[in-house]
Amino acid sequence: MRMELTEQMNELVMKLLHYFITEKEYSPIILHGAQNEIWLENLNGDYEIVRIVTDYIHNDEQLEYDLLKTKQIAKKIKHKTFSFSMNVMSIFLNLGDNVHIQEEEKFGNISCVRLKEIEDLRKQHMLLEVFPDIMKETNFKEEGMELFIKITTEISKKNEKTAREAEDLFKPKKTVVTTILIIINIVLFLAMYVFGRGSTNTLTLYQFGAFSKGAILNGEYFRLITSAFLHIGIIHLLCNMYSLYVLGPQLEGFFGKTKFLIIYLFSAISGNLLSMVFPGNGGLSAGASGAIFGLLAALTYFGYHYRVYLGTVMRSQIIPLILLNLMIGFISPGINNAAHIGGLIGGFLITMALGVAYKSTTSEKTNGWILTIIYTCFLIYMGFIGM
Repeated sequence: MRMELTEQMNELVMKLLHYFITEKEYSPIILHGAQNEIWLENLNGDYEIVRIVTDYIHNDEQLEYDLLKTKQIAKKIKHKTFSFSMNVMSIFLNLGDNVHIQEEEKFGNISCVRLKEIEDLRKQHMLLEVFPDIMKETNFKEEGMELFIKITTEISKKNEKTAREAEDLFKPKKTVVTTILIIINIVLFLAMYVFGRGSTNTLTLYQFGAFSKGAILNGEYFRLITSAFLHIGIIHLLCNMYSLYVLGPQLEGFFGKTKFLIIYLFSAISGNLLSMVFPGNGGLSAGASGAIFGLLAALTYFGYHYRVYLGTVMRSQIIPLILLNLMIGFISPGINNAAHIGGLIGGFLITMALGVAYKSTTSEKTNGWILTIIYTCFLIYMGFIGM
């Protein structure tokens, strides 16, 4: 009888793993010291964590300890992955009769489900509400070894596909657009000395297309983009080009050449459009800072979707870098911080619209385009008409 129960439990575990991995995009989490339980994560799911627990829990005290341990581990995962919530679905397959919970019960952000066989899913209304197809997708015609081979083969294929996607996304790629952008910025910087009076000369900056609110209002709309390729002084150029040199290759690899260029240019235009809205930006200004902030926003958006890989980097490097640069812009005179903020917002929205490979849904990208269009129209109205 004990052997039959073990085989039945193993079959139930395999069916649940197959469902969550192949149908719901969950991935296994390796936890040191966790025995007789399997942790699965999908940070975009209603339940970010699903636990399948085969360990025998014979009384309420053991269950309370399990809940405490689960909360602590979930908190660490939440912190590591920069997640706003961490809802856990614990599926217990071996609860003793002395454990007093209903068929399904919630303990804070942890939902507990008791299963002994696959048919028990019919009673789990909380589980069915979130995963309405679980009964259908765990109903197999195969049995015994045939079922085991089918499930393990399909799980392996799914894991291999996920691994290939990650490898394709994160492998180093040839940088083209970033190099071209850096060359254009340097060539224009040198041209201001060859054909003008230098990069700090007001007339030369104006002639080469620096941002000028008055000129743009008079129809010189090209300044919304040309100003992002001009720099005032060698330090200004070196700082921005170094930032582009560091950020560009990574983002060009993540998004591809075309999307990367769109993000860069739209962020630059967005920064200048917001500069049109704020008073006090009537003088000449130039620089790729708005575009650079847009790249930082794009990296943040990408990192949020791939926070299993980049959560620590986001928390320790990317977010602090954005905040530090914004703070410098607020306290330092002569810096057009509106361009920084505009580039940041524009970069985030256009990245949402373009989407992140293997992660963004159609509805998410549609919402991104709607927000991008509304935001752009608002800036155009406020900068050119609402004045």
